[in-house]
Amino acid sequence: MPRRSALLALAVLAGMTLSGCYALDPEMRRVVAQRKAAERAAKEAPTKQAPSEPAMAVTILPQTVLPPPMPAPAGADAALDPAVAAVARHTLDSVAHDYVGLVLELGTHNKSDIDAYYGPKALMAAAVTDPRSLAMLGEAARQLSASLDDVAPHLTAAADQRRLRALKAMLLAAETRSEMLQGKRFAFADEAERLFGVRPTLEPLSAYDATLAAIAQLVPGDGELADRVDAYFDRFTIPAARLKPTFDAAIAQCRARTAAQVMMPEDESFDLQFVTGKSWSGYNFYMGGYRSIIQVNTDLPIRLARALDLGCHEGYPGHHLFNLQIEAKLVRDRNWIEYSVYPLYSPQSFLAEGSANYGIDLAFPGDERIAVERGTIMPLAGIEPPADERYWQLLDAIKALSGARLTIAQQYLDGAIDRPTAVALTQKYGLVSRPRAEQMTDFTEKYRSYVINYGLGEAMVRDYVERGAPSRDMMWRRFLGLLGEPTLPADLAAQ
Repeated sequence: MPRRSALLALAVLAGMTLSGCYALDPEMRRVVAQRKAAERAAKEAPTKQAPSEPAMAVTILPQTVLPPPMPAPAGADAALDPAVAAVARHTLDSVAHDYVGLVLELGTHNKSDIDAYYGPKALMAAAVTDPRSLAMLGEAARQLSASLDDVAPHLTAAADQRRLRALKAMLLAAETRSEMLQGKRFAFADEAERLFGVRPTLEPLSAYDATLAAIAQLVPGDGELADRVDAYFDRFTIPAARLKPTFDAAIAQCRARTAAQVMMPEDESFDLQFVTGKSWSGYNFYMGGYRSIIQVNTDLPIRLARALDLGCHEGYPGHHLFNLQIEAKLVRDRNWIEYSVYPLYSPQSFLAEGSANYGIDLAFPGDERIAVERGTIMPLAGIEPPADERYWQLLDAIKALSGARLTIAQQYLDGAIDRPTAVALTQKYGLVSRPRAEQMTDFTEKYRSYVINYGLGEAMVRDYVERGAPSRDMMWRRFLGLLGEPTLPADLAAQ
């Protein structure tokens, strides 16, 4: 973009900040001023002395980081005025617009913070031309969040209120991330709560010892249990020459089962790539326009279980479907611009990773996964199907250890243990080889509290979808409903 055009774009963007919106919209400013004056008058008005009552114990509950919007004060007729509500929605749109610019500017300080963007090109051009400092971006996030508090009582539609709550959570994450990029460190649980909207409750590692003992019965022998399990799973390694046909077939199975439940855009597509030199095992890069690039890391040998896992997690009904739904339902249908950018460190990731992990079991319930792997995936991979069910029993048992990874991450990032200890504990409780434990620790170092989004996210999505023993059709409807609405962890926990 030429310099003059870039400056013009920045000037336009600056003119659309919330303070500018108020300057251009005196009616909204008047309403907010009237409401605040009424609140002050109510506080200052004399009150009758109430008769004394017996003292009673009061429990003060801790306030969450993200409280729900407060209702309008009693007697605030303006909250019911459709014209005022329309102005409040306009302000919400303006904050959403400024949020996108803020996140894109944040991405200029650390490009991996932006997972996807398919919004207006002018916003990206303006962001990279003259980005604000991290300190300025953090302050801007706080100001935008405060502006949402002002208009919250005047948003009467449930969709607007839910959108506002999600936008406030995303602004808190952006503020937190700006502080982290300046060098500030939060305790693991605090960081997770500020970035992803949920405070993890972690079990001590000793809570997983009984599961290790049960797994030891499935893989008897001498030596460390992690080495025995790793050697057993080595039998199910996919030869490099068979990776593409195996993954093509696995993703096709995942897509077919998803397509039977949800209508997807006719032009949706993805490109499958095999890469090296990454700290993750698989990644979905959403390009917009219903297209993804799915990458599989081949630094370490790839075992058979990863075929359906990655096919579902990165593809269908995981990240690819998640992003399709967001683009179709929130960006295109509702024109909610804030969803055209996906900051990696935000509550979106909690739902994205949780739904992607849970989607594996949703697509292949009960013994259906075993049947597909025996009848289709193993023959394509050139792997002899086992004579018994021990392979799948072992996979299920190991899944019960997933919470241990979060405890190890918390101890490592909070400084309670050093890296060699973190690697050794990952080997023991993850039942993986040292190279895989090193890769998992690399991931923790780079993405920090992001690790909660997998196990904890899956558990909360599962509990929400399966609550009350619903039918399979209802489970799919609940699952898909989550992907097409602004959803926070608190929404999953609500009864």
